[in-house]
Amino acid sequence: MSTKLMTGAQVVLECLLREKVDTFFGYPGGVTLPLYDALYDHPIKHILVRHEQNACFAAQGYARATGKVGVCCATSGPGATNLITALVDALMDSIPIVAITGQVSTKLIGSDAFQEADTFGITRSCTKHNFMVKKLSELPQIIHEAFHLAASGRPGPVLVDIPKDVFQAQGHYTPVSTIHLPGYRLNTEGHAGQIRRAAEMIWESERPMVYAGGGIVAAEAADDLRAFVELVDIPSVCTLMGLGSMPSTHPNFISMPGMHGSYAANMAMTETDLLIALGVRFDDRVTGRLAAFAPHAKVIHVDIDPAEIGKNRAADIPIVGDVKKVLERLTHEVRDLAPTMKAKNSEARKAWWSQVKGWKAEHPLEPEISTDEIKPQHLISEIDRLSGGEAIVASDVGQHQMWGAQFLKFNHPRLWLNSGGLGSMGFGLPAAIGAQFARPDKLVFALVGDGGFQMSIPELATIANHALPVKIIVMNNGYLGMVRQWQELFYANRLSSVQLEGFPDPEKLAGAYGFRGRTVESVRELRGALEAAVKEPGPYLLNVRVTPFENVYPMVPAGGAINEMVLGPVQPVAV
Repeated sequence: MSTKLMTGAQVVLECLLREKVDTFFGYPGGVTLPLYDALYDHPIKHILVRHEQNACFAAQGYARATGKVGVCCATSGPGATNLITALVDALMDSIPIVAITGQVSTKLIGSDAFQEADTFGITRSCTKHNFMVKKLSELPQIIHEAFHLAASGRPGPVLVDIPKDVFQAQGHYTPVSTIHLPGYRLNTEGHAGQIRRAAEMIWESERPMVYAGGGIVAAEAADDLRAFVELVDIPSVCTLMGLGSMPSTHPNFISMPGMHGSYAANMAMTETDLLIALGVRFDDRVTGRLAAFAPHAKVIHVDIDPAEIGKNRAADIPIVGDVKKVLERLTHEVRDLAPTMKAKNSEARKAWWSQVKGWKAEHPLEPEISTDEIKPQHLISEIDRLSGGEAIVASDVGQHQMWGAQFLKFNHPRLWLNSGGLGSMGFGLPAAIGAQFARPDKLVFALVGDGGFQMSIPELATIANHALPVKIIVMNNGYLGMVRQWQELFYANRLSSVQLEGFPDPEKLAGAYGFRGRTVESVRELRGALEAAVKEPGPYLLNVRVTPFENVYPMVPAGGAINEMVLGPVQPVAV
């Protein structure tokens, strides 16, 4: 096999090329200068962000929109530590990221050198795996192992910490042909006997339903999910991370369940006798009070990560495997059993569907529209109309995120990008940047609140520098909306440190970066303003002043069961 004399920095870039990386996001510093020097005349595109945290959020946007591994880079010390929030975010949401960080030279490690931090130790608990490269000969193998680990099994972030002298060292590069990780074993197929038992249980149940999550998206299993649901003809819900796995307009799709899920979804989860859990982790935001969650249900739980099965809810049939492969086999088994078992509970199934449809009709999710003020739900419904279920929407965290999950319709996965497990404010705008680089053919909205937006304002420069046609829609209620909602409902309306004063003039702010922006305050202007933003060939900043004291309903109070929903504002009782 031929070899070539290269520096460590050149080796890193060669490995990225071999992993088919075309774009990565970063911020240079002292110890990564050798890498950036090698990048000077290299074909891989580097996107200079304005904060390292946003480099990782942008890499997440790229990964979430495509399924590819997102890549980010930061220097040693504060550069590396600024990645931490976004790495935890990627770990909780199972997003494949490779983060490359610089480190002080090997002879200086442990001496409290300038911009030294124990990046390896700090990131041990917030990555799927991390590496410290100690010599050039290890570098190619480690880079390729990092990509393999990030993308395989349950995806996640992997960090590679590279000292400056390793970047600078020269040696003969030999391409890596195999990945050998003795302690890394994946069970992808699922147990055949368990799959057969699951198929029997599905036909034996009277009130079954599917509970699908982000694992469906990660496994590219949306088509398999739809085929399975249509074959068995049962209700299905998708978690916040799984939205789009079933088309929102599909007759078998109810909605999102959980704390801000629909009445129908939460009641169905409570009354089902069989919960088919696919690529989910029984998160507390879905289950509510765990002891009261799906009390009548047996559970079939499919997940690639054995640590998730039985962690929060015991499974009657646990199946460890790739959810796409398991669904393919499960669908085959269910189809084989259909001739003899399908009619067994047909009347009970009809009654179950009637009950679910009754719940949907009893308390439908419908956007509230006022002629006097812009309701947040109205804004979301207008974005939905313009997106047609095909646009990418990168959301920040808060009330707007929950209204987006309730009222936006997605025909496919990888269109709804948001921070699910960690709930990181500031996520939306840089994630939209990453998504727009990944999918230049797509209309991309950054749906942000006035709080989260102000955490990522510097990235307006990144958008402007690259003329990215991201449509930034600020749902501006003048408050940290979700925090205010909790203070109103559970802290006697003692609104403490939640009012956001001094929001910048969007026309001047966007204009300072060389693109257009405006504020909308009246209902009659809303539709036209959104249409103008979408028609604009470049970026656009639209600040929409919405009702300041609107709350997200339904809502399950902390510690409540998911069928104990607050469905709307408490109405005064007439005396």
